[in-house]
Amino acid sequence: MAERRTYSLAELGPRYKWIALSNTTLGMLIATINSSIVLIALPDIFKGIGINPLEPANTSYLLWMIMGFLVVTAVLVVSFGRLGDMYGRARMYNLGFAVFTVSSILLAITWFDGDAAALWLIGWRIVQGIGGAFLMANSSAILTDAFPANQRGLALGMNGVAAIAGSFLGLVVGGVLAPVDWNLIFLVSVPFGVIGTIWAYVKLHDTGVRKHAKMDWWGNITFAVGLIAVLVGITYGIQPYGSSPTGWGSPMVLSCLIGGIAVLIAFVVIETKVANPLFRLSLFRIRSFTWGNVANLTASLGRGGLQFILIIWLQGIWLPQHGYTFEQTPLWAGIYMLPLTIGFLVSAPTAGILSDRIGSRLLASSGLGITAVTFLLLMILPVNFNYWAFAAILLINGIGMGMFSSPNRAEVMNSLPADSRGSGAGMMTTFQNAAMVLSIGFFFSLIIAGLSDNLPAAMSQGLTAHGVPAASADQIAHLPAVAVLFAAFLGYNPIQQLLGGQLTSLPPDQASFLTGRSFFPNLISGPFQDGLAVAFGFAIVVCLIGAVASLLTKDKGKSPESVGEELAAVAGESGTGPSELVAPTGER
Repeated sequence: MAERRTYSLAELGPRYKWIALSNTTLGMLIATINSSIVLIALPDIFKGIGINPLEPANTSYLLWMIMGFLVVTAVLVVSFGRLGDMYGRARMYNLGFAVFTVSSILLAITWFDGDAAALWLIGWRIVQGIGGAFLMANSSAILTDAFPANQRGLALGMNGVAAIAGSFLGLVVGGVLAPVDWNLIFLVSVPFGVIGTIWAYVKLHDTGVRKHAKMDWWGNITFAVGLIAVLVGITYGIQPYGSSPTGWGSPMVLSCLIGGIAVLIAFVVIETKVANPLFRLSLFRIRSFTWGNVANLTASLGRGGLQFILIIWLQGIWLPQHGYTFEQTPLWAGIYMLPLTIGFLVSAPTAGILSDRIGSRLLASSGLGITAVTFLLLMILPVNFNYWAFAAILLINGIGMGMFSSPNRAEVMNSLPADSRGSGAGMMTTFQNAAMVLSIGFFFSLIIAGLSDNLPAAMSQGLTAHGVPAASADQIAHLPAVAVLFAAFLGYNPIQQLLGGQLTSLPPDQASFLTGRSFFPNLISGPFQDGLAVAFGFAIVVCLIGAVASLLTKDKGKSPESVGEELAAVAGESGTGPSELVAPTGER
C-alpha cells in the first residue's frame, strides 16, 4: 500500500487543528444522524417497498434495519483504528467518508420492491456502517494528534456533541423527510458526504506516529466472529420463541451467545501470543484507559436503550393520549425529545473546556451521578406525565450525559501513547457500540417481560367488553408482546393492526373506540410502567458504577503533555528521530 507523507504540526500551521475539528465533526454528525434517521422513517420505508414489517416473516428485516448499522460499527472500529495507526488515520478516515457517501447514493436510488428491496437496503446499510466505522475509529485519534493536550477536552467535546446530537437530530430530520419521500432520508447525506470527502482528501493530513506492523489476521477473525455472534444473539433474543415472549431460551440464540463468548475468549488468548495484536492488552495497564473504558461501557449500557424506550413511551402512550394520531407520533416523538439534545449541546462543550482546566475525573463522575438521578425521576414520573416535568428531566439528563461524555473521552485519549490512538479510540468505540446493542436488547426484553405478564388479561377483557368475540380476543391477547411494541414504535395503530378484518364485524362506535387514541394507551400504561421501573432501575445501577469508575481514572500528579513532548517521548523510546516522523516513508 503506497504511503502518503506524514506532516509535522509546525508545517501545517496553527489553523490545521480547526480544519481537523470541523471536518471530523461533520463526519461524526452525518454518521450518527444516519444511525437514527431510519428509526423514524421505518414506516414510510416499508410502505414504500411494499412490506408489512409486523408480519412474523418480516420481523428480521425490521430488526436488521434497526440494528445492522450498530452491529457492524461495533465489530469493525477496532480493526479500522488499527489500520489508521499503521497506514495513517487521515487516510483511513478519508476512505470512510467515500464509502459512506457511495452507500448513501445506492440506498437513495433503491428501485426494487418487496423482499429484494429489504435485502438491498439492509446490505447497503451494513456497507454504510463500514464507512461509519472508519469515521468513528479515526476521528478521535485525528483530533488527539492535532490538538495539544490542554485543548483536547474542547475538541473531543465538540466532536462528541456532534456524535450524540446527530443521533437525536436524525429523529427529527427523518420525521420531516420520510412522509415526503422515504428516499430523501438517504439522499440528504449525499451532498454533505461529497463535500466532506473532497474536503477531507484535500485538507486532512497524517500528523501522528505510525507504527508499521503485520495485520493480526487471527485476532481480527476471532474478534469479528465472536462479537458478531454475541450481537446477533442479542438481536434475536428480542424476538419471541415458541410460547416464550422473548427468544433468550432459543437454541439459536444460546448457541450464538455461548459460541460467541467462547470465540472471544480464544481471541483474548491469541492477543497475548502475537507480536502485533489487534487489541493491545497492555493498554489496560494504563489506569485512566482502563477505568475510563469501564465508565464508558457502563454509561452506554445505561443510556443505550433510553432512546428506544422514550420513543415507545411517547408514540404508544403519551402522544395519542394528548390528541395526536398514531401516524403523527414518529415526528412529534423526535420533537418532544429535543430537550435531551439541547442539554447535551449545552453541557458537552462546556465540560470539555472545564476538563482541560480542572481535570476530567470529578466532571465525568458528577455527570453520571446526575444521569442516575434523572433515571430515578423518570421511574417515579406518571406514565401520563406533565410534559414540562418530562422536558425538564430530559434536559437535565442531557446535561449529565454531556458532563460525562467529553471529559471521559478526553481522559481516555490523553492516556494513550501517540502510536496507539487509532486502536485505542477503536476499542473505546467498540465498548460503547456493543454496550448500546446489549442495552437495547436488555431494555426491550424487560419491557416485553412486563407486558407479557400483565397485558394478555387486560387486553382480553378490554376487547370482549367492546364487542370482540371471546375466542378472537383471547387469541389476539396472546400474540407476542413484541408485535405490540413494534407497532407503537413504528407509528402504526396497534389495535387496528391486531384486529385487521375483524373490525368490519363490530358496531361502528365500538370499532372507532378500540382504534381511537385512548383505548390502547390506557391498556398498556400499567404493564409498561412495571417494565419501565425495572429498566430504569438497571440504568441507575450501571450509571452509579460508571461514576465510581470515573473517580478511579486519573493518577494524581499527572500533568498534561504537549503533542510535541509526546512525539519526542515516543521518538526517544523507539529510537526514531524527528526526521523519520515527518518525512515520506516507504512500506516497511
